[in-house]
Amino acid sequence: MILFSDSKEDIARKKQYIHGLHRALEIGKQILERGGSALDAVEAAVKDMEDCTLFNAGKGSVYAEDGCHELDASIMDGRTLGCGAVTCVRRIKNPICLSRKIMEKSKHIMFSGSGAEKFATEIGMELVDNNYFDDEYRAEQWQKAHNKHVVQLDHSDNTKTTIGNNNIKFSDDIKPKGTVGAVALDIHGNLASATSTGGMTNKKIGRVGDSPIIGAGTYANNKTCAISGTGTGEQFMRHVVGHDISALMEYKGISLQQAAEEVVYKKMNPGDGGMIGVSLDGSTAMVFNSTGMYRGMANSLGEYCIGIGKEDITLLPS
Repeated sequence: MILFSDSKEDIARKKQYIHGLHRALEIGKQILERGGSALDAVEAAVKDMEDCTLFNAGKGSVYAEDGCHELDASIMDGRTLGCGAVTCVRRIKNPICLSRKIMEKSKHIMFSGSGAEKFATEIGMELVDNNYFDDEYRAEQWQKAHNKHVVQLDHSDNTKTTIGNNNIKFSDDIKPKGTVGAVALDIHGNLASATSTGGMTNKKIGRVGDSPIIGAGTYANNKTCAISGTGTGEQFMRHVVGHDISALMEYKGISLQQAAEEVVYKKMNPGDGGMIGVSLDGSTAMVFNSTGMYRGMANSLGEYCIGIGKEDITLLPS
């Protein structure tokens, strides 16, 4: 997620983000239109965003405290509740693809760091050097944060800080965040969710956010919905956001939109972030309490939209 001004540079960058969202939407949409699985659709859409330097996932991810990149991702199949995740990986080109391999080819759910990379090598996935993920814009962003000894969400340039646990300084800016995610419902009635991120700029080495945590930043269950979240990971973990939304739907019988608003607006702090979701009946929700969130939606009825700010919805031909 990000905010834009009326400067020529920001207007041009806004167009790039809209194009990137449009491309990822089209990739997932085409898979579903061919009768493909929700799982295939979310993996492909997130992989495309990992390959795009605009987003804080894969190539173009933010820098950690040591000037390197540590990436997190997870994926979940609503039909089986199968899931896979990676955290703190430094040499995995597409963390979302490894997450799916872990789900399908191991007895475990999550691998971290060197263990994840060892597993990737064992199943024939190619490793990349950490500098593959470098990006000039992110490097400048990290240098500013590093010099000020702050940890901040990926698109924040605010220099005001508050003191957090262990005397770590966090930016109190509530600008949008840049974790990527996708949710889908296929023609077979199956749901899936996928999420990928580079985390926070200048984060402590080994810090794990909500994106690889099943039930927090990623959740899918054919009984209810598929959810992917973006924002301050610690808050998403505290509130177990993905599972909480699903549980509200299952146990209270409320809609996806109502459940999402209950969690995002009433349980979380302003600026914590937002979520995208799709329910078993095909309804969608894109709810956030930050000033904006990259988001897009396409369905078999021909509805198609892309948004950045609270009211900034761009309709595109399906």
